[in-house]
Amino acid sequence: MAIPSENDPSSPMNRREQTFPHLNEEMSARLVKYGVEEVVPAGTMLFRRGERRVDYFFVIEGSIEVYDTAEDGTPNIFVVHGPNQFTGEVDLFSERKIMVNGRTGMETRLVRMNPTSFRKLVSGEPDIGEIIMRAFILRRVGLIQSGQGGVILAGSAHAADTVRLRSFLIRNGYPYRLLDTDIDEDARHLLDGFGLDPGECPVVIMPDRRVLRCPTNGELADDLGISIELDKDHVHDVVVVGAGPAGLAAAVYAASEGLDTLVIEALAPGGQAGTSSKIENYLGFPTGISGQALSGRAQVQAMKFGAHMAIARTVESVDCGRHPYRLSLDDGSVASARAIVIATGARYRKLEHVDYERFEGQGIHYAATAMEAQLCAGEEVAVVGGGNSAGQAAMFLARTVAHVHILVRGGGLAATMSDYLVQRIQQSPRITLHTHCQIDHLDGDTYLREVGWACQVDGKQVRKKIGALFVMIGAEPNTAWLQGCLDLDKKGFVLTGRDADGYATPSPYATTLRGVFAVGDVRSGSVKRVASGVGEGSVVVQAIHRFLNPAPL
Repeated sequence: MAIPSENDPSSPMNRREQTFPHLNEEMSARLVKYGVEEVVPAGTMLFRRGERRVDYFFVIEGSIEVYDTAEDGTPNIFVVHGPNQFTGEVDLFSERKIMVNGRTGMETRLVRMNPTSFRKLVSGEPDIGEIIMRAFILRRVGLIQSGQGGVILAGSAHAADTVRLRSFLIRNGYPYRLLDTDIDEDARHLLDGFGLDPGECPVVIMPDRRVLRCPTNGELADDLGISIELDKDHVHDVVVVGAGPAGLAAAVYAASEGLDTLVIEALAPGGQAGTSSKIENYLGFPTGISGQALSGRAQVQAMKFGAHMAIARTVESVDCGRHPYRLSLDDGSVASARAIVIATGARYRKLEHVDYERFEGQGIHYAATAMEAQLCAGEEVAVVGGGNSAGQAAMFLARTVAHVHILVRGGGLAATMSDYLVQRIQQSPRITLHTHCQIDHLDGDTYLREVGWACQVDGKQVRKKIGALFVMIGAEPNTAWLQGCLDLDKKGFVLTGRDADGYATPSPYATTLRGVFAVGDVRSGSVKRVASGVGEGSVVVQAIHRFLNPAPL
């Protein structure tokens, strides 16, 4: 991953005054009241990589050096904060392990704030808080673009586990550098230096030179400190299960209104929407926004208000026979809640084909992001599905691939896709729509190499040299973990708006289990749109308040 150039308009390097701002004297005078002033000798360590809940520092006189460690163990200083500048990036809002070190460059007079005081500053001084938030987000973008503070991922770029780990790092906003062992001589030399065999790949090499051999997402999250530790005895006001648009909206509004909020997410913030290359019909973004950018901002927003995020944790079951409810997670931990918001969404269905699982992750994809586009650049690809996600994927891929084939079982796209996408697809010379067609052939060696489809109307059978198949069809709800605790419809989506006796509930998002609500794609009858999910997630908080604090009779 190259350091962005000075000519890249998206680079934080071109927004240096916003990335590393200097507060004016009036703002500085207000800020210092929230912390404790100290005079610190030169070379004093203020924070170390791997620590959680570190303090926030504001420089009055002197300097603070921020650095990671080079491969030979020497400090690599990449930021020096001077007078009227401050330390930190988005991890200061979370309980994640930080990725960098900080020390004083000379004798320094500074203001130290613990996490509680820092949150009071951000909420109590909105103009200063806005400057800090913007700087933190840009600093994380800079770390991602440069790979500073991150890890090395070594493996075949097309291998399923490399794709999985790379996607996990990208979607969780964690810096990394990819070394493709298929083509990169540096990767081979690096493996030799660690005494590794290419057959052990992919591997993740940590800054302290430890090697993780093909870790699971949960193992990687634990080692990187993305995951947080849960207190089994602590009872949260509300636990939100799922961090798609609906779940993140519920977290933002619940936390901002003073509720003790925990979000549990199996993979990364954003859900299906987080994999969208561009969302153009979401209110307030006339030029569009990627699903990852939208979900990343929402995550930071929720953490700013105090929501806790348990990432790479899956809820396996809920004990609904007791209150507070107890949720059991895949790592053996337990979370207790007075109220639950089910926002686990839905996942794309799989094609029924004998060789389908053989090529999952090795040619078959469920998202079209920059990573997938890079993997299939210059080749022909196929997209299966007629919804907005499929249309957005086709338009995004058409910029870099040789040609995009869209396959739908119906007679067209108008009934299932927004008109603006239909019009663009029709006008693109690099996209061909195949109606009344279904995949009937997959072939390859280690990776997918050939895709075929049959068309009902003309009986045509097609075989194409295609190494990337994007499947975006239908949706199956993520509700297996509920295990009979509440009523589902015939397809497994959560029924809402009626209690266990069939009477209407005060909230349209209430389930048949008191204090448990469902929002977004997982809810039966919901509109599968980002905006509707965000709306449901924000509105449900009112019902949670009513449940937690019932009006006296």
